[in-house]
Amino acid sequence: MAGAVTVPDSAQRVAVVGGGPGGLYAAALLKRLDPARSVTVWERNAADDTFGFGVVLSDETLGGIEHADPVVYAALQRHFVRWDDIDIVHAGTRQTSGGHGFAALGRKRLLQILHDRCRELGVDLRFRSEAPDVDRLAAEHDLVVAADGVHSTTRDTYSHVFRPHVATHRCRYIWLAADFAFDAFRFEIAETEHGVMQLHGYPYSRPSPDHHPSTRPSGPQNQSGASTVIVEMREEVWRAAGFDELDEQESVARCAKIFADALGGRPLRSNKSAWTTFRTVVNEHWSHGNVVLLGDAAHTAHFSIGSGTKLAVEDALALAACLTEQPDVASALAAYEAERKPVVASTQRAARASLEWFENIGLYLDQPPRQFAFNLLTRSRRVTHDNLRLRDASFTEAVERDFGCPPGTPPMFTPFRLRGLTLRNRVVVSPMDMYSATDGVPGDFHLVHLGARALGGAGLVMTEMVCVSPEGRITPGCAGLYTGQQAEAWKRVVRFVHTQAPGTAIGVQLGHSGRKGSTRLMWEGMDEPLEEGNWPLVAASPIPYRPDSQTPRELTRSQLTDIREQFTSAAWRAARAGFDLLELHCAHGYLLSGFLSPLTNHRTDAYGGSLERRLRFPLEVFDAVRAVWPAERPMTVRISATDWAEGGTSAEDAVDIARAFAERGADAIDVSTGQVVADERPEFGRSYQTPYADRIRHATGRPVIAVGAISSWDDVNSLILAGRTDLCALARPHLYDPHWTLHAAAEQGYDGPGAVWPAPYRAGSRRPQTGRTDAPKPRLTLGG
Repeated sequence: MAGAVTVPDSAQRVAVVGGGPGGLYAAALLKRLDPARSVTVWERNAADDTFGFGVVLSDETLGGIEHADPVVYAALQRHFVRWDDIDIVHAGTRQTSGGHGFAALGRKRLLQILHDRCRELGVDLRFRSEAPDVDRLAAEHDLVVAADGVHSTTRDTYSHVFRPHVATHRCRYIWLAADFAFDAFRFEIAETEHGVMQLHGYPYSRPSPDHHPSTRPSGPQNQSGASTVIVEMREEVWRAAGFDELDEQESVARCAKIFADALGGRPLRSNKSAWTTFRTVVNEHWSHGNVVLLGDAAHTAHFSIGSGTKLAVEDALALAACLTEQPDVASALAAYEAERKPVVASTQRAARASLEWFENIGLYLDQPPRQFAFNLLTRSRRVTHDNLRLRDASFTEAVERDFGCPPGTPPMFTPFRLRGLTLRNRVVVSPMDMYSATDGVPGDFHLVHLGARALGGAGLVMTEMVCVSPEGRITPGCAGLYTGQQAEAWKRVVRFVHTQAPGTAIGVQLGHSGRKGSTRLMWEGMDEPLEEGNWPLVAASPIPYRPDSQTPRELTRSQLTDIREQFTSAAWRAARAGFDLLELHCAHGYLLSGFLSPLTNHRTDAYGGSLERRLRFPLEVFDAVRAVWPAERPMTVRISATDWAEGGTSAEDAVDIARAFAERGADAIDVSTGQVVADERPEFGRSYQTPYADRIRHATGRPVIAVGAISSWDDVNSLILAGRTDLCALARPHLYDPHWTLHAAAEQGYDGPGAVWPAPYRAGSRRPQTGRTDAPKPRLTLGG
């Protein structure tokens, strides 16, 4: 293994490992920006070898290419196939959505364009040539660009530095082609006796102008056009269908038969095509000395969002720009990584959402056709309700009508019923600990805090976690419902909401801190133990939350009974206070959550071991609370659907947990994640927790509340209309703007029963005017 690497000041001698689009484009740009550079590309395959068919590039990427190299852009323009429509075919119906703006061309044609440009600029292209050892390349060149793909040898050589993480997913897929041009991007779903299979198809070559169709099903690519066809299915479906026993040609023929309708009876063709599983590649670092990763060697994004070539080309643009802008190679590589990693991470989050949607496509097959299509189109969360309305208003309006939206009513402002409670809209103010109570008694702060958000238009306002005993508090500032004084204080808050914000419901969340109690106020040190005044902690098992946390006592049978009674007493007080809804907090590592997770429950009695036994005490508490909570009022349960830690609660466990509560009478499942163990590794991102709610909703048939980085009304509309959730709970947006819901209505031009402005605020229901930005500019110079 190489030792310390000296990084040169300038990149005059450049080695590129890999002759794919990213490597070739990087070589061309680097040579164009400095003709004195020596740039060599090593490619193990022949110049005309290619193992894909068509590639897709976005208008944004094409704009970058046009600016960086007009010659390449002009060549691409001559060969691009453009189309706007997406067809989604499922259950015998086809839904078409327009306005999407795709551009594609053949991969072989793209490589030819880049080969020609590299030769024109003087790049040394070495085909059928294995690159020398990367240590040797690094020693003999100023810069080594590793564009050697998903199976990168360079990345493996320096894995101790790049620290790659490679995740293999659940579906098998195969790249094929058809010798005709689809007239749209086509998704076709086949429900076979073996399971669900899907086709992704798009044109990359149009028929030549003088081509005349014949009765023959296929012809030369340059005459009749061509399309990429990807066939994908879950691993277990692939095996059940016998694909694991078929050779290449047999697989191709079987795929053509399954999707004969989409293909019009035409055959498919392959090019050394093989079934494979997608691998998501993430690297902690992208460079080592003067060696830098580019394209699939650095990252991959699932083909269902068409970003592989796009990302590689954008990497090349950024790398070339940074080498031009920065004073030395080391600074350039650092700038390149800093620029590209956030962009790639965002794309990978979208790709992961899309990938998982297709992995779990069986959950959505019962949706109405247009809703299914809308769900598919918005699966990555990059295409949203508002965005789709701009692209294709008629399609979006049709989905809204099917959903039951009255004319002019956004999905978020449709009502929703839980047991005897009808919420006027789908917005929930999520429970947020305020740490501002005195001896558990909510005061004026809580009245103003919850009252303001009730006046702000949300359908349901939730309290913070209200603790069922003094020992069940998280901090000394946590609110409770274990005394009559506390109950009277909560009654005051509830009365204000019902009187001053009629139509807004208010719910209480009951919980016990468990091993996460006796800590400082959040702004004094979140989860840090109190310096003094500690109280003893209890939990499912004697495991501290953090190394510096207090070790809890394992609860005995008699103590479990006592705590169950504490929950029922608190629920009785909550009912007397007039709360409209009660939520049992079984998430975030607090007491009941601690029983559910195998990471925090190591008991060997009837309350530990299997999931069924770990569920026993939380279900006992649920049953006891439901028994005293008024029958007409709904009761929900918040769970952590994953611990974000190895060996913890899985997505499958979460479905079983949700189903168990649903069978006991839970009216909805509030689906959060994490905060169960301190060493969790969450995959943060926009709406990052909603896939868990989505899965639980479709697997159990029970309403769900989605939470987690839902920040815009567009997200709320998208999630609800796609059928991924029934309600959306937002926390930080309501801290930023107590009137978030009313403002969302105003910004969408909505004025109806789903968002009623309080009479004293009615004059503010329109966005205030701002200073003019289109006024004539003063004349400061004389002409002529």
